[in-house]
Amino acid sequence: MIAYIVRRALYAIPILIGVNIITFLLFFVVNTPDDMARMFLGQKHVTEVQIEDWKTERGYHNPLFYNAGAEGLDSFKETIFYTKSLRLFVFDFGRSDSGRDISFDISQRMWPSLAIAVPQLLIGLLVAITFALLIAFFRATYIDYWAVVICVALMSISSLFYIIGGQFVMGKLLRVVPISGFESGIFGIKFLILPVLIGVVGGIGSSTRWYRTIFLEEMNKDYVRTVRAKGIAEQTVLFRHVLRNALIPILTGVVVILPLLFMGSLITESFFGIPGLGSYTIDAINRQDFAIVRSMVFLGAVLYIIGLLLTDISYTVVDPRVRLS
Repeated sequence: MIAYIVRRALYAIPILIGVNIITFLLFFVVNTPDDMARMFLGQKHVTEVQIEDWKTERGYHNPLFYNAGAEGLDSFKETIFYTKSLRLFVFDFGRSDSGRDISFDISQRMWPSLAIAVPQLLIGLLVAITFALLIAFFRATYIDYWAVVICVALMSISSLFYIIGGQFVMGKLLRVVPISGFESGIFGIKFLILPVLIGVVGGIGSSTRWYRTIFLEEMNKDYVRTVRAKGIAEQTVLFRHVLRNALIPILTGVVVILPLLFMGSLITESFFGIPGLGSYTIDAINRQDFAIVRSMVFLGAVLYIIGLLLTDISYTVVDPRVRLS
């Protein structure tokens, strides 16, 4: 078990290094520090002195990989690659182009993102599994047929429609919840109801259809036929046997997205004014704050790799045969 986990963790190292190098090339070779300075300061009426001052103030004035003017290890340390890229591996995100501490911002903004993502995940999972079980119970009937049609229709609708429609109906017409904003503490729940509800409704179509497929595949296996042959009620077969074994792929699908909950939702947080990591990234893109964008790209890659690693570990827990692969 430990050897399997170590082997999978070692596989993740070259992937993370590759993501880091590609990100560096995109931000500092394709898009040079001079380009970043001009975009930040404005394309017109920008002098070379202003560009050099901007680069020096933010540490972009050093060479990319090798500093010939330094001696010893400083030749590699006093470079953009070391200060802006390699230090990300120890989660030293440094300061943004506007001068803010990125690590502090992340530690503050991750909680609003989690406040939306966690209840949305749990409620969505419960609702989708319940609906999928009911559809599987009435398989090959008109209920099953129309349920699949509705799921496909829900999947085809843009998430922006749910957000704008939900804000109009719940906020403008019914006036039951605020349209946007955020507040910490127990009184902030009113700001979370609408984005969580829209997130659940927006994802229920694809989730229900996927879980239905898993349940139907499980119901056609030999052990289920054997249980049915013993005269056990269909409800008992579905909830006691099919659901228990179908939770294995469902569990692994949930585990892989757990680390990504910290990243928040770019669209939802922006539309609802939630000060989470999603809106933090969007604001950085709009302000052309490339230091924040680089940090969020790297952090997202790390969390995604952690999710894949947790998925592999969960597979070994529920199915020991995977350890031999």
